[in-house]
Amino acid sequence: MQTYEVIIVGAGSMGMAAGYYLAKRGASALLIDAFDPPHTMGSHHGDTRIIRHAYGEGKQYVPFALRAQELWAELEQAANVKLFSQTGVLSAGAHDCAFLQEVRESAERYSLPLEVLTAQEVRERWPGIELPDHFYACLEPASGVLYSEHAIRAYRELATASGASLLTNTKVTSLQTDGADVIVHTDSGSYRGKKLLVSAGAWNAPLLQELGLSVPLVPTRKTVAWFGADESLYSADRFPAFVFHLGDSMFYGFPSIDGAGVKIGRHDGGQAIDPDTLERTFGCYLSDEGDVRAFLETYMPQAAGALRQGRVCIYTMTPDEHFVIDRHPDNPHIVFAAGFSGHGFKFASAVGEAASQLLIDGESKLDLSMFSLSRFS
Repeated sequence: MQTYEVIIVGAGSMGMAAGYYLAKRGASALLIDAFDPPHTMGSHHGDTRIIRHAYGEGKQYVPFALRAQELWAELEQAANVKLFSQTGVLSAGAHDCAFLQEVRESAERYSLPLEVLTAQEVRERWPGIELPDHFYACLEPASGVLYSEHAIRAYRELATASGASLLTNTKVTSLQTDGADVIVHTDSGSYRGKKLLVSAGAWNAPLLQELGLSVPLVPTRKTVAWFGADESLYSADRFPAFVFHLGDSMFYGFPSIDGAGVKIGRHDGGQAIDPDTLERTFGCYLSDEGDVRAFLETYMPQAAGALRQGRVCIYTMTPDEHFVIDRHPDNPHIVFAAGFSGHGFKFASAVGEAASQLLIDGESKLDLSMFSLSRFS
């Protein structure tokens, strides 16, 4: 049985990044994925993701976001491929919106560039937005859009070039530990690792359960859609990525990149699913298109054109929508990264680096305390 210093189960967003940082430090690493990343079966497809720095989900995330942005820039240079567009990110909501208040406090605490705009100022700057008078918005000019599949492909190429081994289309059937090592059984053989990272996205919970861990994770069906839009209003050279908090719902989206149309998704809601039996046909629920089209018709009417395409993906939710990044309480050579709850991709570079540090050094340079599993005890 072949032995590796580290085995990574799940080579998607977090796992592929970790594999690169481990290989870069000279660790012998084996990455195993049930598919062939980048792929359309998990949470990283759909071309683009937003990266924000002044973080409405909690100012504790800001150092994590800033480190992630640095690492994306480093990856962009190392891979010689465009991974980030500085479109700016506009967050909008009512005057009493707690998310926007946290954005403003985050920006103030960490001296981040932020413009606070009235509804009238938003309408004047972006005529494609119909913002009601009781709303306002915060523009982060230094934030923007990541190209998610390009990023995973770049990490994959650099990781394998640095010596990492990658098994694709290989399903992990069970995990076991003998106290010192971990044995990973797959449908094509078994492998021994001195250390283990479990980062299998929607498939994390049953794998972690085999290791004696109960992690509250709910895989959830989500959709995004692209709509024909007035390019003079919504093209990426003049329109930002956006997040709208509407009190009882939250929508996010992207300008039209290379004429693809405005991409939009609803962050809340969705259907709890088994990832192995997920209904992947866009439009099988009326809400797949209906929710996002209704948003556009209200707030961005010139972007509510013909449906260009729709995609189905997976969020893996924790009860508080914060991540779980931790070490096994009884087996510290086992690390897990899970529950990224629909806002994790932007951090994948920093999560990968942090996981590699936990595995090699025993601790991360970033403060991961808010992501501890013990908060659910």
